[in-house]
Amino acid sequence: MSSTNSPEAVKKLLENMQGDLRALSLECKKKFPPVKEAAESGIIKVKTIAARNTEILAALKENSSEVVQPFLMGCGTKEPKITQLCLAAIQRLMSHEVVSETAAGNIINMLWQLMENSLEELKLLQTVLVLLTTNTVVHDEALSKAIVLCFRLHFTKDNITNNTAAATVRQVVTVVFERMVAEDERHRDIIEQPALVQANSNRRSVSTLKPCAKDAYMLFQDLCQLVNADAPYWLVGMTEMTRTFGLELLESVLNDFPQVFLQHQEFSFLLKERVCPLVIKLFSPNIKFRQGSNTSSSPAPVEKPYFPICMRLLRVVSVLIKQFYSLLVTECEIFLSLLVKFLDADKPQWLRAVAVESIHRLCVQPQLLRSFCQSYDMKQHSTKVFRDIVNALGSFIQSLFLVPPTGNPATANQAGNNNAGGTVSAPANPGMLGIGGGVTLLPAFEYRGTWIPILTITVQGSAKATYLEMLDKVEPPTIPEGYAMSVAFHCLLDLVRGITSMIEGELGETEMECQTSSEAASSTTQSSEQQELQSTADEMDKEIVNRAVWEEMVNACWCGLLAALSLLLDASTDEAATENILKAELTMAALCGRLGLVTSRDAFITAICKGSLPPHYALTVLNTTTAATLSNKSYSIQGQSVMMISPSSESHQQVVAVGQPLAVQPQGTVMLTSKNIQCMRTLLNLAHCHGAVLGTSWQLVLATLQHLVWILGLKPSSGGALKPGRAVEGPSTVLTTAVMTDLPVISNILSRLFESSQYLDDVSLHHLINALCSLSVEAMDMAYGNNKEPSLFAVAKLLETGLVNMHRIEILWRPLTGHLLEKVCQHPNSRMREWGAEALTALIKAGLTFNHDPPLSQNQRLQLLLLNPLKEMSSINHPDIRLKQLECVLQILQSQGDSLGPGWPLVLGVMGAIRNDQGESLIRTAFQCLQLVVTDFLPTMPCTCLQIVVDVAGSFGLHNQELNISLTSIGLLWNISDYFFQRGEIIEKELNKEEAAQQKQAEEKGVVLNRPFHPAPPFDCLWLCLYAKLGELCVDPRPAVRKSAGQTLFSTIGAHGTLLQHSTWHTVIWKVLFHLLDRVRESSTTADKEKIESGGGNILIHHSRDTAEKQWAETWVLTLAGVARIFNTRRYLLQPLGDFSRAWDVLLDHIQSAALSKNNEVSLAALKSFQEILQIVSPVRDSDKPETPPAVNVPVSVLLGSISGPGLSRPFVRTDSIGERLGRYSSSEPPVVTDELEDLNLWWAAWNTWYRIGSESTKPPITFDKLTFIPSQPFLTALIQIYPALYQHIKTGFNMDDLQKLGVILHSAISVPISSDASPFILPSYTEAVLTSLQEAVLTALDVLQKAICVGPENMQIMYPAIFDQLLAFVEFSCKPPQYGQLETKHIANAKYNQIQLFAPAEWVALNYVPFAERSLEVVVDLYQKTACHKAVVNEKVLQNIIKTLRVPLSLKYSCPSESTWKLAVSSLLKVLSIGLPVARQHASSGKFDSMWPELANTFEDFLFTKSIPPDNLSIQEFQRNESIDVEVVQLISTEILPYANFIPKEFVGQIMTMLNKGSIHSQSSSFTV
Repeated sequence: MSSTNSPEAVKKLLENMQGDLRALSLECKKKFPPVKEAAESGIIKVKTIAARNTEILAALKENSSEVVQPFLMGCGTKEPKITQLCLAAIQRLMSHEVVSETAAGNIINMLWQLMENSLEELKLLQTVLVLLTTNTVVHDEALSKAIVLCFRLHFTKDNITNNTAAATVRQVVTVVFERMVAEDERHRDIIEQPALVQANSNRRSVSTLKPCAKDAYMLFQDLCQLVNADAPYWLVGMTEMTRTFGLELLESVLNDFPQVFLQHQEFSFLLKERVCPLVIKLFSPNIKFRQGSNTSSSPAPVEKPYFPICMRLLRVVSVLIKQFYSLLVTECEIFLSLLVKFLDADKPQWLRAVAVESIHRLCVQPQLLRSFCQSYDMKQHSTKVFRDIVNALGSFIQSLFLVPPTGNPATANQAGNNNAGGTVSAPANPGMLGIGGGVTLLPAFEYRGTWIPILTITVQGSAKATYLEMLDKVEPPTIPEGYAMSVAFHCLLDLVRGITSMIEGELGETEMECQTSSEAASSTTQSSEQQELQSTADEMDKEIVNRAVWEEMVNACWCGLLAALSLLLDASTDEAATENILKAELTMAALCGRLGLVTSRDAFITAICKGSLPPHYALTVLNTTTAATLSNKSYSIQGQSVMMISPSSESHQQVVAVGQPLAVQPQGTVMLTSKNIQCMRTLLNLAHCHGAVLGTSWQLVLATLQHLVWILGLKPSSGGALKPGRAVEGPSTVLTTAVMTDLPVISNILSRLFESSQYLDDVSLHHLINALCSLSVEAMDMAYGNNKEPSLFAVAKLLETGLVNMHRIEILWRPLTGHLLEKVCQHPNSRMREWGAEALTALIKAGLTFNHDPPLSQNQRLQLLLLNPLKEMSSINHPDIRLKQLECVLQILQSQGDSLGPGWPLVLGVMGAIRNDQGESLIRTAFQCLQLVVTDFLPTMPCTCLQIVVDVAGSFGLHNQELNISLTSIGLLWNISDYFFQRGEIIEKELNKEEAAQQKQAEEKGVVLNRPFHPAPPFDCLWLCLYAKLGELCVDPRPAVRKSAGQTLFSTIGAHGTLLQHSTWHTVIWKVLFHLLDRVRESSTTADKEKIESGGGNILIHHSRDTAEKQWAETWVLTLAGVARIFNTRRYLLQPLGDFSRAWDVLLDHIQSAALSKNNEVSLAALKSFQEILQIVSPVRDSDKPETPPAVNVPVSVLLGSISGPGLSRPFVRTDSIGERLGRYSSSEPPVVTDELEDLNLWWAAWNTWYRIGSESTKPPITFDKLTFIPSQPFLTALIQIYPALYQHIKTGFNMDDLQKLGVILHSAISVPISSDASPFILPSYTEAVLTSLQEAVLTALDVLQKAICVGPENMQIMYPAIFDQLLAFVEFSCKPPQYGQLETKHIANAKYNQIQLFAPAEWVALNYVPFAERSLEVVVDLYQKTACHKAVVNEKVLQNIIKTLRVPLSLKYSCPSESTWKLAVSSLLKVLSIGLPVARQHASSGKFDSMWPELANTFEDFLFTKSIPPDNLSIQEFQRNESIDVEVVQLISTEILPYANFIPKEFVGQIMTMLNKGSIHSQSSSFTV
C-alpha cells in the first residue's frame, strides 16, 4: 500500500470516513437519533474540509475533535455493533495520523468508559495500541490514563483479555521509551547543561526533562512504586498490580533501553534510588529463607510470590549487572554477594538452579568479570566478588556431590530436613535410569557413590537459561537431576574460556604493540622522538595496569577453579566431559604460565598430572609441591583439602592398562584407565603447545610422563624416541588392544613434544633441560643398588631434545652433556650407564654432522665444545662406557675424519687415554681407531697433531694385554715414519709456521716455549719423539716387542735419518741411542736367570730363550748391533759433531761391557759390532754412488746365524741409502774432512778396548765350578779376527809394548779350553785333524803383523824376534799343551771327529794343539826363510831359539803326542839350518851365534840317540822311513857343517865328531841294516 498521505490514500480515507459515518447514521437511526445527526453533520464536515483545503490531512487533524465526535458518541451508546464500528473508524483515523491531542484525550476518555463497562475489551486494547504507536500526540495524563486502562484490562477475569492486555502493556511501555530515544536523537546536536537532579520528595516535578522523557520517567518511577506495593504518582486509577508483572516490565525496560539510564542523570538516579533498594528488599525473604521453614514473609497482595518473584528478581539483577554495572558498582557488589549466597546448600534446589543460571550469564561475559575484578577484588576494603563467585561455584559443585539433590521442594518440605537420617539419598544405582547392569552409559559424574548425570544444556559460550525463562510458572518447577551440576560445570568452562581468550587476546595485542613501538622507535626521526617516547611510556603504564588486572583475575579464580575442576575430573565418567575439564585445566595452566604465575601454573599442571596417574600413586614431586601451596584453602570437603582428594577408586572407568609402578621396590601392579590416558594426552598437549611457559613445572610434567611411560612399558630406542618395548619385568605389563593402538600415537606425540622444543626460547629450553636432568637424577637414585631395569625416560628425552636443538646447541650443550657425563655415565646400573653413553655419543655425532651456520670448519670453538665430552668420557672407568666412546670415535672418523681439524688432539687423546688395565676389547677398539687414523687421516690432520699420533701409537705398543696389538702398533710407527719421510717438506713448512706463531705468543706472554727436545727444529723434534717412543718399546718387558721395536727403530733411523738437521744427530746419539743402550745394558745385567717353562698357552720356548736373561741378551745384541751400524754408516754425519770422540768412547765402552758379559750370544755379538765399526770406509762423496755397508773382510763363517734367535722379525726391504739424501747436506754443510790425528785417537781407543776385552775375557778364573763362565770359541775367534782390521789403522804407532800385549792375548785365547758338549760344533766333520777357527785366526793375526813388518819401515823389524817367540811358544804346544788356570782339561792331541763322542760330558777339552803347533812351526820356518838375515833376527838369537824349541819334540821323538810332530820338527830343522847356518858362519866373528852351536849339537844328539822306543806296531816300512830321516840329518851335517869347520867353533865340531862315531857304533849294533 502506498504511503498514507498520497492522493489515492487520502481519497480512500475520505471515502471510508464518509462510509463509516453513513453506516453509523443508519445504525443509530432508530435508537439514537443524536448520534445519527452527529454522523450526518460529520459527513458534511468532511466534505467541506475536503473541498476547501489542499492539505486535507492537516485540515482533518485540526478539526479532528469534531470529526471524531460522532464516533465517540457512537461508542457511548454501549451498543456492541455500533461500538465496534466506531472503534474501527477511530483506528482508521489514528492510522492516518489525523488525530489531534485534544481528540486523542477525548478518545482515551471514551475508551476508559468502555473499559469501566467491560465492553469490547480486546478492541479497546487494540485501539490504545494503535493510538500510541502511530503518533506521539498522547502525552502526560492522557498517556498515563491509556496505560492505566491497559493495566486495568490485564486484571480482568477473562484470560484472553489478560494476556492481550499484558502484551499491550509491554508494547506500550516500550513505545514510551522508544519515543524518548527518538526525542534524544532529534536533540542530539543541541548540547544542554543538565541541571542537577534535586533529591526532592515530589518525584513528579522533573522539570528538566523533555516531554517524552518525562513520560518515560514518570512511567518507570510508577512501575517501581507498584512493584514496591506503593501508590503510583502518575498512573492514577490503578486498582491492582502483581509484582511479577511489574518486575517483568522493569526488566524489559532496563534490558531494552540501557542508554536512557546511562545518558540521563534523572534515570540513573531512579536506578540507584528506587530499583536497587527495591530489588534488595524483595530479595530479603529468599535470603532469610532456609529450606524447611514454611513461612513466607512476602508482602505480595495476591500470589505467594516465591519462585516467580525470585526468578524475576534474578533476571532484573542480571540485566542491572550486565547493563549498569558502571553506575551501580556498590549495588552490584550486594547483588553478586546475594547470588553467591543463593548457591548455598540450604537453599531450595530451584533457587540454587536459577542462581546458578544467573551466574552462568555472568560467566560468559569476560569483560564484565574483568570489571568485577578491577572494582572489587583489586580494591582494598571490598568484597573479593570475583573470587567468591568462582569459589561459590566450586563449593556448589562439591555440595552437590555431598548433599544428595532433591528435585521437588514439596518433598523437601515433607522431609522436614533432607539431611536428617539420609532418608532422601541419591539413587543407589544408576540402573534406575533404565539402563540395566549398572553400567553408566549416560554421561555423568560419579563421586563416592553419588551419581549425577550430565545434561546437554547449552551451546558453549552462551548462557541459555531454562528456569529463568519460566515466566508462566507459579509453583517452583522440579529440577531434573544433574541440571544444576551441568550448568555449574558449563559456568566453569565458559569462565575459563572467556577469561583466557580475553587475557590472551590482550596479551597478544600488547606484545604486538611493544613490537611495533620498538620498531617505530628505531625508525623515528629526531623531532618526533619525544612524542614517541611519551606514547611508549603511556603504553608501558597501560600494560602495567593491564597486567595487574590479569594477574589479579587469575589469582582470584585459580584456587576455586582448580578445586572444582579437579573434583569434576575425578568424578567424570564421560570422555567428552573429561576432555572439557582437561582443556580448561590446560588453558588455565598455559595462561598462568604466560603471566608468570608459577604457583597457580604448577597447581593446574599437578592436577592434570595426578589425573594421568593411577589413584594414590606415590609420586613425590606432585604431592610435595601442591600440598604446600594449597593446604591453606578457605573451604574444604569434610576436613580434607580439596586438592588432595584422591581419585575415587570405584569410578566406573574402563581399565586399559596394568603395569608396574616406577619405584625402588614396586609392590604389585597399578592400573591405568582410559581417563588416565586422556589426561596423559592433555599433558602431552600442554607440553607440546605451551612448553615455552612451563618453566620449572617441566619437572612435574616430565616426572608424570616418565611414570606413565614406565607403566605402559615404553622403552627408548635410537634417537631417544620411546617405542612399545617387550615387557621387561615378566608379565606385569598388560595392555588392552585399545591402548595398544594408542601407544604408537602416544609415543609419536611424546617425540613431537620434544621435537617442538626447537621452537622454545632459550630460557624455556633451559627449564626443560634442567627438569629432564633432575628427573634423570631421581631415576638414577632409584636405580642405585639394584639391577632392575631403570627408567631411561629422562636420558632418552635429553637426547631427543639435544638432537632437535642442534641449531643452537651451544646454549644447552654444557648442562646437557655435563649431566650425562658426570651422573648418568658413571652410574653403577649398567643399563642406565649404557643409555647415558648412547645419548652422549649420539649427540656428539649429530653435533658434528649437523649443518651448522657458520659451518664447523669455520667455528673451531664449537667443534671443540662438541668434542670435549668425548674426551671427558676418558675419565670414566666403566669399560662399557669407554667402548661406546671408542665406537663413537670410530664412527666420527669414518664420517667426519677429513674435517676434524682442530678437534684431532681431542680425538687422539681419547684413543691414547686407554690404559693397560682396561681389558682387551677396549684396547682393540681403540687400536682399530688408531689404525684408521694412520692409514687414512695423517694427511688431513694438522701437522701439530702428528706428535700426538706418535705418542698414542707408542702407548699402544706398551699395552701388554695383547702382543699382536703391540707389534702392529710398532708397524704403525714405521708407517708413520714413512709418511714423515714422504711428506717431509710439507710437514716441515707447516710445523715451522706453527712454531713461529707459538714463539710469538710465548714472547707476548713472557713465558718460555716448552716442548720436548727443544732447541731442535720442530720437524726434527717430531722424528725425535718417534725415535724416543720406539726407544721406550725397545725396553718393553716382552721380548717380541723389544725385537720388533729395535728393528724398526734402527731401520727408521737408517732409512730416514738423513732428513734430520745435522745438529739433531747429537740428540739422536745421546738422548736416543746411548740412552737406549744404557737401559738395555742395565735390564740385561739384572735380568732373571730363572727358567721360563712356556711362553704362555702351549708355546714351547727354545732352550736358548728360556730365561729372561737370555731373552734380554737378544735385545742387547740387536740394540748394540743397530747402534754400531749407525755409527758405521752415518760416520760422515757424526764425525763433524763436536763430541764424536766422546761418543766413540761411550760406544766402545758399551761394546766392551757387552763383550765381557757372561753370555756367549751377547759377547759374540758385541764383537760383531766391534768388527762393524772398525770396517768403516770413508763416505761416498758423489751422490750418484750409493753406498752399501762394507763387507767384513775377515773370514766370519763362524758368526753366521749365531746372532738371530727365535722371535718375530720383520724383513725391512728399505736399503740404507745415504747418497740419496746427501745432496741436502752437501750444499749447505759439506761434511768436514776428518782430522787424521783425531782419527788415530779413535783407533787407539778401539785398540785399548780390544786389549781390555781380550785380557779380561781370556784371564783364567781363580776358582772353577759348574757355573764358571769360560769364553766360547766363536767369541775368541771373533775377538782375534778383529785384530787384523784394527791393526791396519794403528800400525804406524804399533810398538813392542803393543806387540807384547797382543802376544799375551793370543796366548791366553789359544789356551782357553772347549766345553766337551760344544766341541762337535767347533770341528768340521771330516776325519782329517784340522785347526780350529780360533787357531786359524791367531795365526792370521801374526801373519798380518809380520807382513806389515815386512813392508814396513826399518824400525819395525825389531818386532820379528817377538813374533818368532810367540810362534815358538805355540810350537811348544805340540808336546806340552797350555794350561788354563787351575782347570783340569783333557788333551786331545789330534782329534778326529769320530773320537769326540767318547768325551765324558761337561768336561773341558784342550783340543787340537798338535796341528796348531805344527802349523805354527811351518810359519816359523817360512818366516825364518824370509828374515834370517835381518839384524834383529840375528841379534835376538832367533835361530838358537828355534833350535831350542825343536829340541823338545826331537828328543821326545816317538814319545810325542803325535808322530807327525817329530817328523815335521826334523824337516823344519833341516830347512832352518839350511838357511841359518850360512848366516851363522857369516856372523861367526861377532859371537852372536856362539851359544847356538852347543844347542844345535845337543839337539842332534837328543834326536839321533833318542830315549824313546818305537811303538811295537811299527811296520818295517815305517821303520825304514824313519831311518831315512835320520840319514837326512847326518847328510845335512856332512854337507852344511863339516865342510865349513873353519868357521865353526871347535867345541861344536868336536861334539859332532864324537856323535858321528857314536852313531856308527850304534847303528851296527842295531837289529836293522842301513
